[in-house]
Amino acid sequence: MKADLHMHTTYSDGRLDPKTVIKRAQQAGMDYIAITDHDTVGDVDAMVEYGHQIGIEVIPGIELSTLYQGKSVHVLGYFRDDSYHHPTMLAYYKDIKTKREKRAKRIIAKLKDYHNIYITYDEVYQNAQGIIARPHIAKAIIDRYPDYNHDRVFDELIGDHCKAYEPSVELPLSDGIQLLRKFNCVVVLAHPTLLKPHIKEAVLTHDYDGLEATYYRNKDGEEAFFTELATSRGMIITGGSDFHGIKNDSKHGDIGDIYIEGDDLDAFLNLLKKSRL
Repeated sequence: MKADLHMHTTYSDGRLDPKTVIKRAQQAGMDYIAITDHDTVGDVDAMVEYGHQIGIEVIPGIELSTLYQGKSVHVLGYFRDDSYHHPTMLAYYKDIKTKREKRAKRIIAKLKDYHNIYITYDEVYQNAQGIIARPHIAKAIIDRYPDYNHDRVFDELIGDHCKAYEPSVELPLSDGIQLLRKFNCVVVLAHPTLLKPHIKEAVLTHDYDGLEATYYRNKDGEEAFFTELATSRGMIITGGSDFHGIKNDSKHGDIGDIYIEGDDLDAFLNLLKKSRL
């Protein structure tokens, strides 16, 4: 049994619709997947039902955007029940959608001021079927400036080290963890390898249920390090491809490139069955 527990669809910054993503996962030999769109969930009930139709278990999930000392920290939440329908969560999705739209407009202005890159909000909006994210901005840039590809846009223009970058939310890390716990999620720190060095140690000390120790962009020795850290703290180990389906994107894997199985998968599924409520 195999599980890829981190992927995205058109509900956030993925390029493929949920059914196509689920079908792709089934073809890749996955038994379990979690669709973890940024700061939103789509039509989860339909996704779960379609998964059952083709023989794959779809776990409702979300990738929450938080900040720690002004730097981005992503936290994965895996819902144990249908709390993703709770009015508080629905209000959160709506609030983040509005904030991301405002953020996109600020990035567009900075691209013009710092890089003489001219794109419009309408061009970005046309690329987004759900929440607006940086890959939608990247596509608008590439459409207008074909000398750029996806990696170059992030490396030179809108990566979090670039002048045109804007953080996506103002939710502190501790508040994000608390929100997920309140609505009965298994809480996992996403891709710890991507944490900024000066906050990494502090971020790792927070109260998660698990670490995404198996990840597409881990550096040499990091999987073993994160696995040992999780084990020593009684946390589970998860992993995922972080699939986005974007052409010329070397920063994310394909579904099934990264997965967990065996004891790690059993531990995750057992924790998912336990309710905190």
